[in-house]
Amino acid sequence: MGFIVKVESSSETIDLSLESIQTVEFSTDTPKDSNARSTDLGSTVKITGKILTAVDGDPADSTVKLSLWSMVPVEKADCYRKLTVDVISAGQVVRQINLPNAFVVDYQETYGDTEGVGTFSLIVKQKKDKLANIVLNGGYPAA
Repeated sequence: MGFIVKVESSSETIDLSLESIQTVEFSTDTPKDSNARSTDLGSTVKITGKILTAVDGDPADSTVKLSLWSMVPVEKADCYRKLTVDVISAGQVVRQINLPNAFVVDYQETYGDTEGVGTFSLIVKQKKDKLANIVLNGGYPAA
């Protein structure tokens, strides 16, 4: 199984490849103290992966762009971006997750002397008033 992540804004595109992404978690957040279906919903995607070194003339990975996105202040419209995650297995897109108004909740990078360059963790949420715009697809051949 592999993952392809794409983050798009009006000014740039961030592409993370199969080699970089290790795990993806998609969750629907509901209040834990509710005894009935709540209107206070949220949707979160957590992505973890490796920070890769550019070798043999390859371009550097896009994790530095993720880090910069995480620091865009709320006053700028660019803090909201389109996030697309493809979950691929055996040449099939098992699930495609589209969050058209995603924003960064948390971003971390960890470095060590045994992991190679390092790892990253990105947590994004869909803008609450745009939850109906989330699209989940799957079951078709990968491009």
